[in-house]
Amino acid sequence: MTTVTFDTLKFVQTLKKSGFDDKQAEAVAQAFSDAQSEGQPVTRDYFDMHLKAEIEASKADMIKWIAGLLIAQAGLVAALVKLL
Repeated sequence: MTTVTFDTLKFVQTLKKSGFDDKQAEAVAQAFSDAQSEGQPVTRDYFDMHLKAEIEASKADMIKWIAGLLIAQAGLVAALVKLL
C-alpha cells in the first residue's frame, strides 16, 4: 500500500497567505491531516464487488422483463390464432 505524505507546514503557510489567521490555518491543517490519516483507501476490489452486485441486479431485471414479454407475446399469438 502506498502512503501519501502531507506537508502540514506548507499547507498552513498557504492558508495564511490566503487570509487565514494562525489559529484557523493550524486547525484546518490538523483537521485535514486527521481526516486523511483516518480514511480507508478505496481499492479496486471494493469497486469490483459493487460493480458485480450492480451487474447481478441488472441481470435479474432483464430476465424479469424478457419473461414478461415472452408471456405477453404468447398470449398475443394465442389470441391471434383463436381469431383465425
